Amino acid sequence: MKTNIGVFFGGRSTEHEISVISASQAMHAIDREKYDVTPIYITKQGHWYTGDALLDVKNYRNIPELLKQCQEVYMRPVYDDYNLYRGTKKMFGSDVLTKLDVVIPVLHGSNVEDGIFEGVLQTIGIPYAGCDVLSSANGMDKITMKMILQANDVPVVDYVWFTDNEWGNRRDEVVDRIEKRLGYPVIVKPANLGSSVGIGSAHNREQLIEKINEAERYSMRMIVEHLVEDLQEINCSVLGDCDDYRMSVLEEPIKSGDFLTYDQKYLGGGKGSKGMQSAQKRIPAELPKEETERIQYLAGETFRVLSCHGVSRVDVIVDRNTRKVYVNEINTIPGSLSFYLWEATGLPFDKLMDTLVKLALKRKRQQSLKTVSYDQNIFSLGGGGVKGAKGTKA
Repeated sequence: MKTNIGVFFGGRSTEHEISVISASQAMHAIDREKYDVTPIYITKQGHWYTGDALLDVKNYRNIPELLKQCQEVYMRPVYDDYNLYRGTKKMFGSDVLTKLDVVIPVLHGSNVEDGIFEGVLQTIGIPYAGCDVLSSANGMDKITMKMILQANDVPVVDYVWFTDNEWGNRRDEVVDRIEKRLGYPVIVKPANLGSSVGIGSAHNREQLIEKINEAERYSMRMIVEHLVEDLQEINCSVLGDCDDYRMSVLEEPIKSGDFLTYDQKYLGGGKGSKGMQSAQKRIPAELPKEETERIQYLAGETFRVLSCHGVSRVDVIVDRNTRKVYVNEINTIPGSLSFYLWEATGLPFDKLMDTLVKLALKRKRQQSLKTVSYDQNIFSLGGGGVKGAKGTKA
């Protein structure tokens, strides 16, 4: 029997539509001679559906009609139960719709890429490709990510972070802190979103307040960074696990303005979208050999120190005046899975998907060798093992 891959996508996220596009690309790239594919679409309300109609991206133009052609499903949070159950129970027969062998999450943004969904998969114990709870959370949160990178000598631009509560109650203090430490211009970001959602640049106090108010709509924590005005953006994908990984060729996204916008990333100046593949870019980036190697090294270090897994994309900033390189962020589940970078590196999309399956199974084998509990039952030893515990009654 062929391995059944469950591809999860969508979700309660501002990057919902981009996830649908990325997953569609990924599912069509999977070798059907070798694997079966079960699409699992998570609606914006958090319900799970499966069905062949989910494989055609054009069907998402009318979600209510699409869902009528699909079956609502769920998985039980029970370890070692890889079954996908029908949401509506049958009167007779099994409630199991199918059994998954491995999961590939193609989910972007908060509530799905930040460790929350990965925690569900780890509770079930099913093999899955991609970062675990810890690395997903750290990779998604721009504040903790920068703290970890700084502690491991990976260069990042200077920054100030704060909460929405601080902004609401001590606004003047926050503004003073930003102006004293960073000055202008700066770039304002929600701490835990991707795809340039809620991001804006500020060149004075009035703009700063406006952009923070916008970012606060999306996140409870914000980060304000020094804006490198004459910058060059370079991206590099990393594939593997934190002990054994490789880097792709580099790309240079083509932008207008201070940063690459959502439309520039995904709409490519037109009405249709092919995910990150549609963004204008130079592949490979036209850089000297030593700069290319430096950026690839920093991308690999970012992947390593965050304990990443699967395929990620690391975005860096190069100051055109000093040629200093700074790591901007990591995308632990990148748009389009960065397949176009791996194709340019010599790894076709179907082989990329095959590699992700193998990585998922490899990690599962490694985890199975670890001790997670003891056979000994302390309650059978007498005394219950709770001596001195407050509130315990005999």
